[in-house]
Amino acid sequence: METTFDTDKDQILQDNLDHTLFSWSKQTGLNPISAERAEGVYLYDRDGKRYIDFSSQLMNVNIGHGDQRVTEAVTAQMRELSYVYPGMITKTRGDLGRRLAEITAPNLTKAFFTLGGAEAIENAIKLARVYTGRHKIVALYQSFHGASYGAMSVGGDPRKFAVDSQAMPNVVHVENPFFYRCPWHSATPEECAQRAADAMERIIGYENPGSVAAIVLEGESGTSGCIKYPPGYWQRVREICDKHGILLIADEVMSGFGRTGKWFGSDHHGVKVDIMCMAKGITAGYLPLGAVMVDDAIAHHFDERPLPLGLTYSAHPVSCAAAVAVLDIYEEDGLLENTVQMGKHLDKRMAELIEKHPSIGDWRNTGLFGCIELVKNRATKEPMAPWNAAPSQMDIMNKVMAKIRELGMYTFVRWNYIFIAPPLTITRDELDEGLAIISQAISLADEHVH
Repeated sequence: METTFDTDKDQILQDNLDHTLFSWSKQTGLNPISAERAEGVYLYDRDGKRYIDFSSQLMNVNIGHGDQRVTEAVTAQMRELSYVYPGMITKTRGDLGRRLAEITAPNLTKAFFTLGGAEAIENAIKLARVYTGRHKIVALYQSFHGASYGAMSVGGDPRKFAVDSQAMPNVVHVENPFFYRCPWHSATPEECAQRAADAMERIIGYENPGSVAAIVLEGESGTSGCIKYPPGYWQRVREICDKHGILLIADEVMSGFGRTGKWFGSDHHGVKVDIMCMAKGITAGYLPLGAVMVDDAIAHHFDERPLPLGLTYSAHPVSCAAAVAVLDIYEEDGLLENTVQMGKHLDKRMAELIEKHPSIGDWRNTGLFGCIELVKNRATKEPMAPWNAAPSQMDIMNKVMAKIRELGMYTFVRWNYIFIAPPLTITRDELDEGLAIISQAISLADEHVH
């Protein structure tokens, strides 16, 4: 007998649950938001409930939801040309390549376009190996670079454990310069930076420096908890690269395009990178797109050699048109400047919440790219839920998450982390509205402080 539905809403829910798979989740017992529309920093479900989007979905809707300037650019491009194979030239491809060269460092001159962040990482790894003739990749344990096999292997995120028996070989992981939980019990952030970089160089020495093609770092740490690079760390890593002939790859997929108040997270450290991976904010999530920006020397290496990279949808004209429109919006609306100002307000308000809530152990933020770490005890730093927590260890944080949703917020919550990374269009009043919800939810965690 066929199931009958009272409303289109029920049919939409059932079709999604019956015929699609959901990322990173067991497929029974799901209760996803049924999103109907979105505008600015708000999205609305099919019951009409409004949610303030406090993590820009997956830290990618940087220009906010529903900006029709992107719609107009995309439809104009599709009326003219929707797709050609990547060996052809289009105006929008050239426009975007030039614009990216203008906002990245002078040495990054050419882009290879992908359809997302994981593909950008995959192609950067391949490029580094081909260019250097070396095979090993060095990366940090607490990092995430995408969910395809190579990108997942380079990352240190525990989501890879289910498939790591078939991981990409020749990846070497090292400890993060995580001052709040410093593995070397450093007294200052600078000391942590020095010790972390020294440990990296020691391990590279054990691994044979001549075999290492590249070191991969997130421009600013993302889903591992916004772990901040202490002063001096990037500079030391650059020195290690220069000493041993290793390329430095910046993964700016999440931290790029104004998220930190500068175009790219690595811009805060004033260090030259050889390859930069980007996605997410390049189109603010309006269409899939990624890019690999390469150093001029790497680009010229392939002047007389075939470039061994290729994707059916590389430099897709419609996605490129969306990206050009989004870059215009960043500049015309002053979103990087707004990020700096709203970031200052966010830090000020978070200082007040730290005084109010004993469960807040640490607050890490750059611009509008922040993470609250909740603990049961500030002195011992015992986490409210441990790293890679089992479901049975998530009771407290599940209650916090449920309260956040009940009060009308969507944001990214993981283990004992609550992320705050709203659209860069956010206003002071909207920030305050969201922080009031966060504060109410954190009160539930306060009850478990000892």
